[in-house]
Amino acid sequence: MSAGQTGGMEQLLLFDIDGTLLTAAGAGVAALRRGFAEAFSEELGFEPGWPEVHLHGSTDGQIARDLLAHAGLEVTEERLARFFGCYPPHLERELAVVAAPQGRLLPGVPELLEALREEGRRQMSLLTGNIQTAAWMKLRRFGIDAYFTPGAFGDDHHDRNVLGPVAMAREAERSGRLYAPEAVVVIGDTPRDIACARACGARVLAVAAGTYSREELAAHGPTWLFDDLADAGAVLAALGETAG
Repeated sequence: MSAGQTGGMEQLLLFDIDGTLLTAAGAGVAALRRGFAEAFSEELGFEPGWPEVHLHGSTDGQIARDLLAHAGLEVTEERLARFFGCYPPHLERELAVVAAPQGRLLPGVPELLEALREEGRRQMSLLTGNIQTAAWMKLRRFGIDAYFTPGAFGDDHHDRNVLGPVAMAREAERSGRLYAPEAVVVIGDTPRDIACARACGARVLAVAAGTYSREELAAHGPTWLFDDLADAGAVLAALGETAG
């Protein structure tokens, strides 16, 4: 199958998770803090503090590097693996305690995902800064994991701009479908999602359901811009403007 052929699927939709599909009500940040302390307190001889880290749109891989630098520790594969081994159990507990009563799917998400599945013309996958274990943990907690195929994750690379080609290659390996960049749509809520889409030639549907306002996102020139995903019909219509 040559590049650009999609085997009957018009588009590959690459969804961000936090702030786009759901809010975990701070469970992820709390788990990162506890996981980092568990991983490195013994090595440091004290419990490391939590610096100001720009989380929104970042990858877990980049966050780990920033935390290690703040603690004065060299970034090594062993330390990254140690951190990513300690973090998920804390996330599981935080999701059960915090996200269960306070977390939620964002407006329109269940309806949109079901509409896309029923339509059957677009492949839903992931492009998220979460490491893969954490990504599936969050999606399972809110009952939407079955809608998605693996795409790209924060442990594939720490630079989000590298993840678009990773997701496309993984989908090609999984299904045999090769999507041209213009048939790929990144769906996210931060300027970093927009930059990631631009880096691989994809289109981008930005939603102001997370930390960034509509005006802040508009300044980065997304292909489409919505306040949230509540109007599934409008989202499908927008996606259909360049499909087929």
